[in-house]
Amino acid sequence: MIKTALGATTMALVLAGHGAFAAPKGSKAAQAARQAQQARFQTTPAPQAVVAAPSAAETPQDYKQDAARHLYAAYAPLVRKGKLEPLLYGVAIVETELDVDGKVLGVQILRPPAAPEVGPWIVRMIQAASPLPAPARMGPGRFTEIWLVERAGTFQLDTLSEGQN
Repeated sequence: MIKTALGATTMALVLAGHGAFAAPKGSKAAQAARQAQQARFQTTPAPQAVVAAPSAAETPQDYKQDAARHLYAAYAPLVRKGKLEPLLYGVAIVETELDVDGKVLGVQILRPPAAPEVGPWIVRMIQAASPLPAPARMGPGRFTEIWLVERAGTFQLDTLSEGQN
């Protein structure tokens, strides 16, 4: 009975992607865990309605703060509070192009994350959160942000990151 309970706990941890337990590569448990991870990033979470006040930033570097705050407000339930876990699921460098009203004209992954399903998920989230704060002083342009994504689908942006354990 203890063996069965431990086996179920181990399987649950493997499927959830937690702990030091690892399913052997190619095993059914490993395949199921990978499919569960991929499925998490197939749907785009609906952003919360955010009224984007115009940005007073004059440079793309300064604008990143306003854009990051907007994305944090739009996806508040997915923003990781506190320090990130030691091993991130995906790290991506993303360039976003805006018009003068803050409408997202394009999103390009400059450095794709190791988990290929994370890149399109990030792109869809940025597009869905449009318009971002209007770059009133900066004018239309581009800015680059580093997305730090955890296995659970939570994230931080490097501009506002609280660090990592």
